[in-house]
Amino acid sequence: MKRDFRSWTHCALLLACSLLSAAFALGQSAAPSTPGQAIPGTQGVSPFGGSTPTQLVPGTLPLSLQNAIDRGLKQNLGALLSSADIRSARGQRWQELSALLPNVTASPYISDSKVNLAELGFTNIGGNTVPPELGPFSYFDARISVSQSLFDWKLINNARASRESLKSAEYTYKDARDLVVLAVGYTYLQGIADEARIATAEAQVKTAEALAAQADDQVKAGTSPQIDALRAKVELQTRQQQLIQAKNNFAIQKLTVARVVGLAPGQEFEFTDKSPYQAFDGITVEEAERRAYAERSDYKAATSDLRAAQLSRKAAVAGYFPSLSFNADYGTGGSHPSAATPVYDVRGTLNIPIFQGNRVHGDILQADARVEQSQERLDNLRAQIDADVRTALLNIESASQQVNVAKSNIDLAEETLRQSRDRFRAGVTDSVEVVQSQELVASAHEQYISSLYNFNFAKISLARALGTAEEGVKTYFKGN
Repeated sequence: MKRDFRSWTHCALLLACSLLSAAFALGQSAAPSTPGQAIPGTQGVSPFGGSTPTQLVPGTLPLSLQNAIDRGLKQNLGALLSSADIRSARGQRWQELSALLPNVTASPYISDSKVNLAELGFTNIGGNTVPPELGPFSYFDARISVSQSLFDWKLINNARASRESLKSAEYTYKDARDLVVLAVGYTYLQGIADEARIATAEAQVKTAEALAAQADDQVKAGTSPQIDALRAKVELQTRQQQLIQAKNNFAIQKLTVARVVGLAPGQEFEFTDKSPYQAFDGITVEEAERRAYAERSDYKAATSDLRAAQLSRKAAVAGYFPSLSFNADYGTGGSHPSAATPVYDVRGTLNIPIFQGNRVHGDILQADARVEQSQERLDNLRAQIDADVRTALLNIESASQQVNVAKSNIDLAEETLRQSRDRFRAGVTDSVEVVQSQELVASAHEQYISSLYNFNFAKISLARALGTAEEGVKTYFKGN
């Protein structure tokens, strides 16, 4: 009866270890990002998760973090679309300016006509019969016409608003480049973290193989029960499953990196930066916020949007004001080019609005709404910048401490495993203790990889929060 109880106890322990291993494997496999998942800080998956691919390069392409960022800045879809927005804004500005600049046209024409008066109902005038046809007769006119707005407050303010909109587009493009750095850094760091998980999983498989071989030897020698060998085999297969999953996660993450940085489909490449760690020089919240408000391109874009909205409102109000324009033309005219004489016309027009059916009132209401929305977006962004800066600094501090603790925890866990294996070899304990020690080692390595990834991504997030992502990566990842 006592022996049966021990058998049931061993089975229960085996089941508990299996569940623990499976739970850890699930947690480990869930750690990498899923391809297509929203990239933090980029307002969604698209367009910063896509790119226009370059040409395929033969062989395996070495890819460092800085090289990946450089490629992303050239090929990432978010940056390309934002660059096109600048050209669109520049075109809209020229459209507004064209109303203030002189418009010059040339319109020469020659006409040869014959009119059927009977068709028009003219058969007699005052009892006198008129001929049924009139003509033929000809006319020639060739002129150059000039039109110029001398003063139109509405057009002037529309042109000023378009200038601010162009500035906003240029700032938005700069901000898009920062978001590309964030997107590339996020996916690249995930990639090297997944690669590190493969190395950890391979080491765990080797350890599990050694334990399984040791358990088999002790079972054959009669110093351990069969359940120890079964337990060690379950642990080995669990580690093998984790290794398979880790390799699959890494392969998929490489596809995500290739899409973000614009590599050709099927391009083979390898990460050359391996889990970089560099201590972070501290910065106060006040200093970080001061730099962020001065450098953040999205904040400058929002400020320009507000100024553009305010100028658009002035343009709407100017719909009530008079405007002054000038028109002139000069050329030659006559019945034939050979008989043409100089002709001209000069005209100045003062246009005074009297009643426009409340159209201007409607324009003002729309402009007021746009000003209000722009102000609210600016206020919200200012608060968001504060949150971004504080979050990044807190994450850096926390992740830095986690890295230090995780390093120490790896040493302690490996020493625990070594002593557990020695105790198992000496017959002092069974394989349950060894399996639990292996779980501790695997967990310690996963915590170190995750904390290192969190630390590096927090530094990139801070660079983005400060509005200096391109320069910040070079500063925070020197030599990588």
